[in-house]
Amino acid sequence: MATSPSRPMPLALYALAAGAFGIGTTEFVIMGLLIQVATDLQVSIATAGLLISGYALGVFVGAPILTIATSRWPRKAVLIGLMAIFTLGNICCAMAPNYTVLLLARVITSLAHGTFFGVGSVVATSLVAAARRASAISIMFTGLTIATLLGVPAGAWLGLHFGWRSTFWAVAAIGVVAMLVIAALVPASHEHGKRIAVREELRVIGNPSVLLGLLMTVLGFAGVFTVFTYIQPILTEVTGFAQSAVSPILLMFGVGLVAGNLLGGKLADRHLTRALLLTLVALMVVLGVMTFALHSKMLAVLFVGLLGIAAFATVPPLQLWVLHKAEDAKSLASSLNIGAFNLGNALGAWLGGIVVIRGPGLGALTWIAALVTFSGLLIALWAWQRETNLPRLPANTCPSRSA
Repeated sequence: MATSPSRPMPLALYALAAGAFGIGTTEFVIMGLLIQVATDLQVSIATAGLLISGYALGVFVGAPILTIATSRWPRKAVLIGLMAIFTLGNICCAMAPNYTVLLLARVITSLAHGTFFGVGSVVATSLVAAARRASAISIMFTGLTIATLLGVPAGAWLGLHFGWRSTFWAVAAIGVVAMLVIAALVPASHEHGKRIAVREELRVIGNPSVLLGLLMTVLGFAGVFTVFTYIQPILTEVTGFAQSAVSPILLMFGVGLVAGNLLGGKLADRHLTRALLLTLVALMVVLGVMTFALHSKMLAVLFVGLLGIAAFATVPPLQLWVLHKAEDAKSLASSLNIGAFNLGNALGAWLGGIVVIRGPGLGALTWIAALVTFSGLLIALWAWQRETNLPRLPANTCPSRSA
């Protein structure tokens, strides 16, 4: 049952955040291990960067497939099963004898990602009053941001001192803990989801508002990951930090993610369209100005934190836009949008690799990323012009207080 606006947020939201913490750690920790993995497995930095692209593409493909396949299952059982896949995948990563096996293991791990956040978003919004649904989603995604604040730096530290495989063993243990917390705190529902018909799937995908939302997500986060995939070599080779300094600097990014995610949720609760446009503009500006900041160690650390704020302030508005427009297929649309985030991650990692190998190099990644995000902003403006006023939905589906 949904809580009233005056009641505390239910504990189940924090159980979902625990799962998000594990998933976020395994997704992002590879950025802090890129040099170690490349050296140990005897591949280039750009090739190691494809471990991010492979994971992201696995999310993009796996999210709609698993969402449809599990559409009639109880949502709590789906969440626990997805965390089991996640744990198994990380064990395979820790034991991978070569690059190919590691890449396949990353893909296995990624299969849980999109459906977990898609189903989790629907569960989160069902637990609170309509006026608090963006904030509920932001609490779940806080697990993802705390993963970047604590999990990724800790994983990078483990990898530096005990080898990168130790990091994946630790993440597998997080997966086991998350399964137990979800089992204990997420309420069991006797309602089974509707089987998603192919025609309903096509209707959701073909909705212009949903398509534009997915495209905004892809382009917005492609900009983020054009830079963040290569943050370790950027900080060491462009700014001049020692490798040992990367882990503490990533703490700044994590602090920014937590602040940005909560800020984005509050803004989206007040006015979804304004929040969407404002956060994309902020992300574009931060990426562009960061080009100049990277040549000063103090400014580089500051802008790593600002990048975290700007990047994750976009998440609740982008996710809520798609949920808002998806009508009766929210789980599928939500999962598709998580897939879109990760398609953006994959495209960003790929584009960044091209810039590093064949283009102007690491120092140019930030301004190129700003241009990518600018294209996402243009799509958002197009979507806004198509709908001069955000449609008001019934109280049980509208995620924002103001249209």
